[in-house]
Amino acid sequence: MILRAKIVLPVTAPPIEDGAVFIDGNSIRAVQPWRDLRPHLREKAMDLGEVILLPGLVNAHCHLDYTDMAGELPPPKTFTDWIAAITAHKTGWSYSDYARSWLRGAQQLLKSGVTTVADIEAMPDLLPDVWNATPLRVFSFLEMTGIRARRQPGEILNEAVKTIESLSHPGNHAALSPHAPYSTQPELLKLTAAIAAKRKWRVSIHVAESEQEFEMFMHARGKMYDWLKRNERDNADCGHGSPIAHLVRHKLLGENVLAIHANCLAHGDATLLAKHHTHIVHCPRSHDYFKHPKFERERLAKAGVNLCLGTDSLATTRKTGKQKPELDMFAEMRLLVDADKSIPPATILQMATVNGARALGMAGKIGEFSPQAQADLIAIPFGGERSHVHEAVLEHAGAVAASMIDGRWIISPPS
Repeated sequence: MILRAKIVLPVTAPPIEDGAVFIDGNSIRAVQPWRDLRPHLREKAMDLGEVILLPGLVNAHCHLDYTDMAGELPPPKTFTDWIAAITAHKTGWSYSDYARSWLRGAQQLLKSGVTTVADIEAMPDLLPDVWNATPLRVFSFLEMTGIRARRQPGEILNEAVKTIESLSHPGNHAALSPHAPYSTQPELLKLTAAIAAKRKWRVSIHVAESEQEFEMFMHARGKMYDWLKRNERDNADCGHGSPIAHLVRHKLLGENVLAIHANCLAHGDATLLAKHHTHIVHCPRSHDYFKHPKFERERLAKAGVNLCLGTDSLATTRKTGKQKPELDMFAEMRLLVDADKSIPPATILQMATVNGARALGMAGKIGEFSPQAQADLIAIPFGGERSHVHEAVLEHAGAVAASMIDGRWIISPPS
């Protein structure tokens, strides 16, 4: 098919006024101005009219399991207070509660233009049933902890590996997520790094999220340190440097690693992340919920770190008024603009598309319009000028006008 639009926005190239995208099966064959593409093709074009046609958004970090916790947990005084609150909140949830929450979250992402999501899966029993119930392209990172359960690292990892090996899906993938340095044993980090390198798997890990975590690892003290010590965590791995340095020591930084948050950095951490080609995922609304220190985007970008965007979970998103928040990458982009007006809109859109694709090992395949890329795309209404296209994307609110994943319409354009 040929899709024509007022503006075609490839992300990796300038906007094309009166542009067209030629789709062959489930991939893109050409992206050109309509006048150049039209004479060479016999296929009938679908004119989408006054819209911006752009690649589907890539949500590089989410917790679909927790969607139905939206508005349930008010912002805490400390990060450890929140851990206690969500742990208590989950005790009453059943398999059906998690499944319903996951699927509702997937629907919210589709409505708001996400075509690929990197999701942390705390309930692996949901897979592959939830995969088969949504057209979303999903990377499910199986969450591993072990401190509270008193389980051995090898046992935890073997269970996750067996789950991954048992799963099969044409478009979706499972991978590993040791939850965070404070909630896992060092041996689990080492074992995860080794098997991920051997199998060429991606890894997602929360790291340096809070000041309490930073104090725990940097100085072997603080509320998180004391709380975990009371829960019989062996804190001998603390006091030897930052959480980022902790991952380096256990060989868990690399091109295959998505480091989530990275809000609290020591001197040299940005250089370490760049040296190891590790990807950082920033979640603006979650960051605002906890009132973390300012995200050091400029420092990380100058070091050469690939920066991506994610929604995190609705358990860490502020409720405004009576309206419960929803998973929405446009809302994340808008909040990032508010927090840091020095970032060019085009850069923010890259964080929500092509950068996330690169983090997931899908560079050139999703998050951009280029020959041989997957036909994942969305359309949003647009009546403005070409010079304000990127700003218009960031300002968009509400459902997208159309969405396609792998060459199939998910939200059909208005006829």
